[in-house]
Amino acid sequence: MFHQFIYSLKTLCKNKMLLFWTFAFPIILGTFFSLAFSNIENSEKLDVFPIAIVNNDAFQNRKILQETFKNLGEEGNENQLFTITYVEKEEEAANLLEEGTIEGYLHLEEEAKVIVKKSGIHQTILKVATEEMLQMEMMVQVDIEKEIQENLKNGIALDVTQEYFEQIASNIGHQLQEKMGIKDISSSHLSYTMIEFYTLIAMTCLYGGILGMTSIHQNLPNKSEVGKRVSVSPISKGKLIFSSVLSSFLVQLFGLFLLFLYTIFVLKVDYGNKLFFIILLAFVGSLAGLSLGIFIATFLKANENVKTGVMIAMTMLGCFLSGMMGITMKYIVDTHLPIVNKINPASRITDGFYSLYYYDTLDRFYGNVFSLLFFALLLLLLSMYQLRRQTYDSI
Repeated sequence: MFHQFIYSLKTLCKNKMLLFWTFAFPIILGTFFSLAFSNIENSEKLDVFPIAIVNNDAFQNRKILQETFKNLGEEGNENQLFTITYVEKEEEAANLLEEGTIEGYLHLEEEAKVIVKKSGIHQTILKVATEEMLQMEMMVQVDIEKEIQENLKNGIALDVTQEYFEQIASNIGHQLQEKMGIKDISSSHLSYTMIEFYTLIAMTCLYGGILGMTSIHQNLPNKSEVGKRVSVSPISKGKLIFSSVLSSFLVQLFGLFLLFLYTIFVLKVDYGNKLFFIILLAFVGSLAGLSLGIFIATFLKANENVKTGVMIAMTMLGCFLSGMMGITMKYIVDTHLPIVNKINPASRITDGFYSLYYYDTLDRFYGNVFSLLFFALLLLLLSMYQLRRQTYDSI
C-alpha cells in the first residue's frame, strides 16, 4: 500500500494543472485581495480629528472633565479621539471653526455647549462623546462624595491626588469608547479584508476536490489507460483507492499550509488568537472539498476536463454565495434562500470563521464543523456505493 501511495503522490505532483489550482492560484488571488482591500481598510479606520476647548475658569474647575478630555486627546493613547487646541476666549475657537481648522469646540459656562459648523460623523462623535462624559462625570462625582463621607465616618481622609483623577479619566475614556462603539478595532477584530481571506481559505479547501477527482478518475478503467491496468491487476481496489485519496488529501493540506504561511508572514494577515480552530475548520473543509471531487468523478459521466470545469464552477459559485465577490451576498442568500447556504460547503466554512469572532461560545463553530463532516461522510458513502456497483462488459 505504501508503494501505491508514493506512486499516487508522484502522479499528482507531476500534474501542472493540479499544482496551479492547488498551490499557485490561491496565493495569487490572496495577493490581489491584499492589494485591493488594504487601502479600503485603512481609509475606513477611525480618524482622530481636531477640536478646541475654551480653557476658562469653568473648565478648570471641572477636574474630571478636564482630565477626561486630556486622556482622549493624548497622542499615542489607545483611547485617543481628538487632537485638542486650548484657547483662552470663545472668539478664538469660533475663528478656528470658521477657518475649518477644527471640527467643533467646547465652551463651558453655566452649562456645557458644543459648537459645530456643519453636520457630519466627527461633529456627531464630539456631541455624543461630550454628553456621555458629562453624565459619567456626574455619576463619578456622586461616587466620590459617597466615598469621602464613608471615609470621614471611619476617620480616614480620602487622598484625592492628580493620579487619582487621571485614573478616573482613563477609565471614563475607555468606557466611553466601548459604550459608543467607536473604538478602532480594525487590527484585532473581523474586517472586510479578513472576510475575503476566509472565503479564500474556503475556496482553497474546495479546490482540493480537483485532486480527489483526479485520483479517482485515474483509477476508473473506462476513463484512463492506468485505470484499465488497475482493473486487471491483483492489487486490492479498496487499498488502491484509499492510498490515492490519502495522497490527494495530504497534497491538499500542504497547499493550505503554504497559503497560511504566505498570508501570515508575507501578507501580514492577523488570524487572531484562535488559529487552532481556524486550522481545524480548514482541515474539515478540505475533507468536504475532497469528498465533493470524488463524488463528481464517480457520478458524472464525462471526461476529466469536463469534470474539472464542473468542479471549478461549483467551487466559484459556492464562494460567490458565501461572500467572496461581495460581503453582502452571504447575508442576502441567508435572508431569502437560507437552505442554499446550509448545503453550501463554502458558506459553512466561512460561517465557521465568522462564528469565532462574533460569538463568545463555540456552539455555532462546532455546528459548522459537524455539518461539514456530515456532508463529507454522505458524499463518500454515496461514492463508495457507486464505485462498488460499477461493472464493465468490456474495456
